[in-house]
Amino acid sequence: MTVDWARVEPVDAVAGAAARRRIDRLTKPVGSLGRLEDLAVQLSAIAGRVVDRAYDRKAVLIGAGDHGVTEEGVSAYPAEVTPQMIGAFLGGHAAISAIARAVGAVVYVADFGVRVASAPHPLLIDVAVRRGTTNFARTGQAMTLGEVQSAFDAGRTALERVLECEAYDVIALGDMGIGNTTSAAALIAALTGSDAGSVTGRGTGIDDARLARKRCVIAEALAQLAAFDGAIGDDPYLKATTIAARVGGFEIAGLAGAILAAAERRIPVVLDGVIVTAAALLAVRIVPQVGGYCIAAHRSQEPAHTIALEALGLEPLFDLRLRLGEGSGAALALPLVEAASRMIAEMKTFAEAGVATETDPELS
Repeated sequence: MTVDWARVEPVDAVAGAAARRRIDRLTKPVGSLGRLEDLAVQLSAIAGRVVDRAYDRKAVLIGAGDHGVTEEGVSAYPAEVTPQMIGAFLGGHAAISAIARAVGAVVYVADFGVRVASAPHPLLIDVAVRRGTTNFARTGQAMTLGEVQSAFDAGRTALERVLECEAYDVIALGDMGIGNTTSAAALIAALTGSDAGSVTGRGTGIDDARLARKRCVIAEALAQLAAFDGAIGDDPYLKATTIAARVGGFEIAGLAGAILAAAERRIPVVLDGVIVTAAALLAVRIVPQVGGYCIAAHRSQEPAHTIALEALGLEPLFDLRLRLGEGSGAALALPLVEAASRMIAEMKTFAEAGVATETDPELS
């Protein structure tokens, strides 16, 4: 099964304009709800019609995968933590579990390539391409091009499985994978032309020595990609998939596939931190119109996240100095999505409410 990129249509600017006209006539001063109004316009453009109901069916999809590059000492935690945290997600006692309960969302986990398979669970979607990527610092290749395509397809399958459980109005995306900030930073740098120094962050809280090693690993990967660049050509799909194959991340490619599949179905996608945003950047490099379906929840502490957001032209809804991942920031944005949908669907216009639109001079 292959994702049909041609099926992704641009968001509907006509519907967005109609939503703006309605919002401007609602019983409030024009523009007084700020970014919430912009969000309602975007939701309408995504839906292809002025939103007329509450977006209260919410899900979080966490993409998980292991990274061979952890062998280079780029993380403060061992790879064994990835399946352990999946157990915490499914057991309902991780940070994202608590936040999801607070915002009324269901948490699903998609295993795109964790080294150790988890036991079957109703909320676990096992679509693993391979049990962990290759260490690209040693081999120059984390995945094959075929595996990148398989990960895209796995992302589509994962989204379909989630939607089979319920017709969710909005999907928040998260991640889990020890070492994945290294892959995400390298991917973002390669896709934006940034250097290793500007994209490398502390991830799980690494010390200066590990940070220097991480920066070196990313710099070497970028140098190899630069040397290979002339052979790739200008085809956006080949270029994006070649970069993804080089620096890896089954969950990054899988989440990119889920974003593309959500856009096919005109479902808004709320992005979490640097890993998910790297996946969105990968998807947009292949199908530019996908960007209109993406909502940036927050700005994380990872420097590559800001670079990716700027490349996507997305302004985050808030900045709480988050750097956890798991979809925690994206989940926190879900009530804002619901509030925006309720605002445009449930508020009345001045005419509908019979409220005067001009100040009575005798009362001024």
